[in-house]
Amino acid sequence: MIYEIRTYTLKPRSLGEVEKRWGEAYEYRKKYSPLAAFWHTEVGPLNEIIHVWPYTDLAERARIRAEAAKDPNWPPKTREFIVHQEVEVVAPFPFIPEVTPGTVGPIFEMRCYSLAPGSLPAVMERWKGKIAERTKLSPVVLAGGVEFGQANRFIHIWAYKSMDQRLAIREQARKAGVWPPPGGGDELLAQASKIMMPSAFSPLQ
Repeated sequence: MIYEIRTYTLKPRSLGEVEKRWGEAYEYRKKYSPLAAFWHTEVGPLNEIIHVWPYTDLAERARIRAEAAKDPNWPPKTREFIVHQEVEVVAPFPFIPEVTPGTVGPIFEMRCYSLAPGSLPAVMERWKGKIAERTKLSPVVLAGGVEFGQANRFIHIWAYKSMDQRLAIREQARKAGVWPPPGGGDELLAQASKIMMPSAFSPLQ
């Protein structure tokens, strides 16, 4: 399984109209393959929408995208509002569950880390030893390395019921020594975080 994360920066004050057009167009797109999630940013870089598409592999991604491109109702008519686009394909860690529809939010935090070259396998091993304890506190939505996009990048997404719960759980995990996994601080080159909320049509809420 791979996940394509598409991040679009929008013109200010266009989010409502973009999400409306997206929701209408997705009714036609989902017959080719479903979304995993669709979010907009609340804290961090503003005016972003993030949509996540699951595929079995790159061959399936290419086939489905080619089929959908022939549909007159896809892509949504939002070009006039888009300022910038980024695409990343993430290969999830093998011990992370697949993203499935349901309600686990509505607060989602995406954390993007730049790593020293060659350090992702060690990060994965440290996560493997601690993730079971950490997910007792709140669910992990996705975690893995970027295969196509920015090199040496690691993305993980967490779900919370509220911002207050997020703060409480992070403090609880730190005090209990549950999270973050020990070691590896010298492998981190940069960190960024954004808080996101789901659109009405997102399969993941």
